[in-house]
Amino acid sequence: MIAHLDATTVIVRLLLATLFSGIIGIDRAYKHRPAGLRTHILVCLGACIIALIQKDIGFNALMIAKQYPQYKGIVRVDEARLIAQVVSGIGFLGAGTIIVQNHSIRGLTTAASLWVVACIGIAIGMGDYIIAISSFLVVFGVVAFLKKIIRINPVRKLKIEYKNKSAAKEFINDYFEENNISVENVKFRVATINNRNIYTNVYSIDFDKSIDYVDIVENLSMNDNIVKVETINV
Repeated sequence: MIAHLDATTVIVRLLLATLFSGIIGIDRAYKHRPAGLRTHILVCLGACIIALIQKDIGFNALMIAKQYPQYKGIVRVDEARLIAQVVSGIGFLGAGTIIVQNHSIRGLTTAASLWVVACIGIAIGMGDYIIAISSFLVVFGVVAFLKKIIRINPVRKLKIEYKNKSAAKEFINDYFEENNISVENVKFRVATINNRNIYTNVYSIDFDKSIDYVDIVENLSMNDNIVKVETINV
């Protein structure tokens, strides 16, 4: 059992935290997520440093208890105190990566990856290498390969308000066809506003995972005949 944290142990653990979080961060940066390489590394390093400090405090308390047996029942260390603050505090940073746009929520996976790299950093800092390595392999597999293995193409609902019925519908249908977006269902209504007809279609659409939902909304909104485009949570 290690009686203290020597320089080699500290450096190895910090480098390991940098390596594991860096690999996960590269994947998030490659996918253009809000938190990328540096953020993941810093989060993991910070958690690892806190764990190292906590471990060092524990070793110091142990040494004091050995040198001064009379204080054995007095000197106590809660090894979870600092670590608990990391686990709860990282949630605030993760919340900053979550974006709500047009009723669509993005950044949840990145927020979760930040939280989990902090947990990996804690495991490394505490010297639990089996937990750290196993967790890293599972997490990286999930963020990098799970979507490729399991194809999930959810049906989404898209509400489009438009004028000039013929031209707008032709544009919408052409866009869907060009991007291989299949329409499962359509609901239609019309309203008269300022003596002008405004048409509203609610589409239930299915599309490939490679297509960004936000891009669909933005591309449709660029047409002059489209008044409003918004997503509907199913």
